Amino acid sequence: MPATELEESVSADDPTTKRSGGPRIGDPDRFRRNMKLYSRLNVWVYRWSRGRLMNTAMGGFPICVLSVQGRTSGRTRRVPLIHCPLGEDELLVGSQAGLDTDPLWVASVRAHPEVEITAGGRTRAFLARPVSEDETRELWPHLCGIYPAYDDYQARTERSLPVFRCTPR
Repeated sequence: MPATELEESVSADDPTTKRSGGPRIGDPDRFRRNMKLYSRLNVWVYRWSRGRLMNTAMGGFPICVLSVQGRTSGRTRRVPLIHCPLGEDELLVGSQAGLDTDPLWVASVRAHPEVEITAGGRTRAFLARPVSEDETRELWPHLCGIYPAYDDYQARTERSLPVFRCTPR
């Protein structure tokens, strides 16, 4: 297909269109299932190797593993996220690649803000708090400097991507 036809067939408003740095979503339900399976594998390998394997996301961006108590089950849940350090603090972004709903871990962190974050094979305890819209605007350039696809994710959805600031406890 010539480039001009290809360009005409892809709408800038189409949420399934691949944008710089972000994955192509396609069917959101299938994407969620695949993300869940990949996340489980990623956490298992990351923990087994003490952070030496599967320690980056696609594109080479470093990851961390968030451990949080499940909101309703009370069981420890572990989720790989882009590693966004800020001094001694850590920032967590509930992007879910720009899907229209928050990732499940967001509700768990709101209910149980005592979390652990493992990065570079080191686990530390933190207290997480959601940041205000004003603080999110201040932190956004820092977050996009670490992972530029956050801008694309925000553009894909009507919701504001939740951001948490985690301070050591």
